[in-house]
Parts: sequence; C-alpha cells; structure tokens
Amino acid sequence: MKTHSPENTLNGLQGRKSDVLLLRNLLYEIQTTKQEMAEKTDGREIIDIKNQIVNQFGKSEWLELGYTLGCEDIINNHGRLLRSLSFGDDDYEGNVLEVLKQIIDKDAKNLQGIKDYLAHTFSQDTVSEFISTAHLETPKRLISFSPQVFSIPAKPVNEKLVAVMIPYKKEFDETFETIKKSCALVGLECLKANDIWENSTFIQDVFELIYTSKIVIGDFTGKNPNVFYEIGIAHTLGKTVIPITQSISDVPTDLGHHRALQYLSNTEGYKKLEEDLSKRLNTLTPKKELDW
Repeated sequence: MKTHSPENTLNGLQGRKSDVLLLRNLLYEIQTTKQEMAEKTDGREIIDIKNQIVNQFGKSEWLELGYTLGCEDIINNHGRLLRSLSFGDDDYEGNVLEVLKQIIDKDAKNLQGIKDYLAHTFSQDTVSEFISTAHLETPKRLISFSPQVFSIPAKPVNEKLVAVMIPYKKEFDETFETIKKSCALVGLECLKANDIWENSTFIQDVFELIYTSKIVIGDFTGKNPNVFYEIGIAHTLGKTVIPITQSISDVPTDLGHHRALQYLSNTEGYKKLEEDLSKRLNTLTPKKELDW
C-alpha cells in the first residue's frame, strides 16, 4: 500500500492550482484577443460604411436612415453633419464617423440596421470611390471594370486639379501657360503628364493624372493621336472634358457634337483663350450654396 506524505500531498495540490491558474490566464488571453479582433473588424467595417455614405448619401438618405433606426434626433441635432454635407466641407467625413458612432452606441443592433439600409437603398454594387466628375450626383446604376494596361491609383480625386492633354511640342508652350493663367483665375491648378514622374511607365502617369483630376482640357490642334487616346480615357472615366483647338476641323467627327473653344496662336488669340477658358472653368466650379 502506497502512502503519501503531507509534504507530497501539499506539493500536488499546489501543482494543480498552478495548472488551473495557467489555464485561466490562457483562456483570458484568448478571450481578450478575440474581443480585440472583433473590435478591429468592426472598426474597418464602420470605415467602409463611412466611405459608402460619403459617396452616396444626400440629405434625404440621412433623414431616411434616421427615421428607419429611430435616430433622427442624432442626425438633426448634430451641429455640422448636414451643413458640412451641403457645403462640401473638409470635415464632412469626420462628422459622418461621429454620427455613425452615436447611432451604434445608442443600440448595437443599429450597425446591422445601417448595413440593411445600404443594401436595400443601393441595390447595385457599391463602390469605395466615385470619380466621374461630369455627374452632379452618383447615378443609381453603376458598372465596374478592371483595366489591363493601367493600375488603379490609390489617390483620391483632387477637386482643384485640371489635367491638360496637349501635344508635347515647343509651339504649345504658350497655350499651356495660357491654360495655367485661366486655372489660376478661378483658384484651380493644372498639370500635364510630363510635369510629373511618379510611376515606372509614362502612360500610368497619364492615367493617374486623368483619374485624380476634376476637369480635363484637351487640345485637338494637329489631330495628335496621343491627345485623342487620352481624351478617350477621360470620357470613359466620366470626367468633365473641355476641348480646345486652333482649328475646328481638327476635332474628330465622333466628338463634333461637343462644343470646343477655338483660339488663334497669337497674342490676341491667347488672351481670348484665357478669358473664354476661365469663364468655362468658373461655370464648372460654382460656389456651393446651403441646401436646406
């Protein structure tokens, strides 16, 4: 018959207590890790929802969402949300996050309610960014495509950027300087592709410039094939395009229905181009009014 000394029994109990304590600590760490991962997932999900709302919501959608979730007081009482939306202010995205947090803090089930509303209201595939500046608002019907020749830039659209598609010849230097003056008069900046070198291929710089611009100016003088190709990209991306030319006959037949600004390559002609172009740019960048 085997006997245990009090000392051995005590050691055994202490060993089992140590194992139990170790197991408890391990379970606690697992639970904490799961919770942290869930919080990170929720954070990414909320940011994705914020991006969808920024791209697709107007005042009416905000009010609908509020009434749907019983949170209309949060939306109406936020001092900046609807105002920054109407003015297009820089703090709008931050205000969206604040309101989303308040809605979800009120009831955790509201997160699913927001997702259900987005899925029901925008039944088409949602996009993380809408870049077609020729539209006044995001259309209800969207398509998606993936280019083979270009890579989609990570940069957002620059609301003050004008991309200039022009033959890279010395005789067009004065034309470009005139375009720069016109842009400056209305608070815009302009670039042409050979002013930048951010990618390993020139065509990617061209695509990125068009992609991130609000307006594209194309000079059709001389029927330059590169300009035609670049304007085709701009039209495909839904950009606002302003054609200019020294000769209307240089505008392709397929684009004949688009109004073009004609100019002469002399001092008087450049002055008139500056005036005409600044007027056109001013109509495309109006002062935003409060929409109540």
